[in-house]
Amino acid sequence: MRVRKAIIPAAGWGTRFLPATKAVPKEMFPIVDKPAIQYIVEEAVKSGIEDIIIVTGRNKRGIEDHFDRCHDLEYFLKEKGKQDLLRIVREISEMADVHYVRQKEQKGLGHAVLCARKFIGKEPFAVILPDDIIDAEKPCLKQMIEIYEQKGGAVIAVEKVSREEVSRYGVVKPEEVGKGLYRILDLVEKPPVEEAPSDLAVIGRYILPPEIFKHLEKTRPGAGGEIQLTDALRSLLKEQTLYAYEFAGTRYDTGDKLGFLKATVAFALKHPQLGQPFRSYLQEVVGQNPLAAKEEVAVAHEH
Repeated sequence: MRVRKAIIPAAGWGTRFLPATKAVPKEMFPIVDKPAIQYIVEEAVKSGIEDIIIVTGRNKRGIEDHFDRCHDLEYFLKEKGKQDLLRIVREISEMADVHYVRQKEQKGLGHAVLCARKFIGKEPFAVILPDDIIDAEKPCLKQMIEIYEQKGGAVIAVEKVSREEVSRYGVVKPEEVGKGLYRILDLVEKPPVEEAPSDLAVIGRYILPPEIFKHLEKTRPGAGGEIQLTDALRSLLKEQTLYAYEFAGTRYDTGDKLGFLKATVAFALKHPQLGQPFRSYLQEVVGQNPLAAKEEVAVAHEH
């Protein structure tokens, strides 16, 4: 069965960005000229997703407003003859069928996915975490859907991380079955460094079968006192084959301040109007303070 639906969990408080997130959803923070969550929705649409459900929470109305029509703004832009901006604004509300469900309590990623159960029904579906923005020639989710169509079963995006970082992620115990493709033998959520089964960390992209919901229902709170999707996947592993896929692309963790800044620099350098003047500015900064600008230099050389 084709993957047509995607869940985007966006109910978190965004505490790492306080006080900015006290009133503004972190998913709405702009990366150059688009909110972070728009990059995620665009990836889903480019991957063939037709219906998207965003799991929200309190103080997240800005997300709904962004993907809705704004007739007053459209009228203003039309009257001022700003046709390019009018086209951009209208395209946002027309890019996909976006639906919403509220997670009434913060019980973790697994619980957020479970909140969308009625929307998904008995179809395979994608889960896309908005903190992970992936810059790739072929959208990461599309790469994963192609693996799913070849292999069946759940497909989970992974990325190699340093041993010091493994305790921040879910980590897989892999058996290589192809280039960048692994059969998952086990999964562990945020293991101590010495107990991590590999350096392959789970990243915020999943293709899941509908059977995951019955496992989520039975999953008890785990790491952090939350219902972890990783624990439900570990239970599903007893019944089905799960695959881990090392995607092609560059990931930016925009849920982290440094990752957000890196994403902003990288996408600014690629921007058709801003790229060259911004690059010149970075070179000027590097010349004035080379030690403080090492990170900017590294990102600039990548692009």
